[in-house]
Amino acid sequence: MAIGLAFSCFFRLLVGKKLPKEAAEYLPDEVRALPSPEPKVVEKVIEREKIVEKRIEAPRQNAAALHKDGALAFLALLQREGRLVDFLRESLDGYQDADIGVAARDVHRGCRKVLEQHLTIEAVMPGSEEDKVNVPKGFDPAEVRLIGEAKGEPPYRGTLRHHGWRVVDAKLPTLSEGIDRSVIAPAEVEV
Repeated sequence: MAIGLAFSCFFRLLVGKKLPKEAAEYLPDEVRALPSPEPKVVEKVIEREKIVEKRIEAPRQNAAALHKDGALAFLALLQREGRLVDFLRESLDGYQDADIGVAARDVHRGCRKVLEQHLTIEAVMPGSEEDKVNVPKGFDPAEVRLIGEAKGEPPYRGTLRHHGWRVVDAKLPTLSEGIDRSVIAPAEVEV
């Protein structure tokens, strides 16, 4: 999955929006196959000599809510191990570059640990930056973004500016019922 699509999905889920259509192929089969909730009979009432069923929708967490919870849980891991949210929310204007570097090293170490523990990531296109590469005919635009002016039909030859990232395996923690996932870091009070 292109890193841009991954970030787009993360932030869309974070604010409760629907995933883009191109993200559907990356969803687990069990989420893609979630059926629409069936109505559930909760009581029968006798009304004018006949039985009428009153129905309510069966409670079921929808796919968007599951993914939103997963995204928030992953953000909570990045906060817990690397204090990523603290770092990003802090204004760096009043700090010296050396101070920022020290803080960034700690954030980097913790966030890298989370990535290595939970995601297997590989380059979309092998090679080093500045290598000459070929973009084949029929390439997936979600995997390769062309920069500059592409003339004619593929294949294209160009300079690799970034090799991209793809998640090939994810081992995210199981989400427990009843936990408020909007709390990505609890307040800490020393008593």
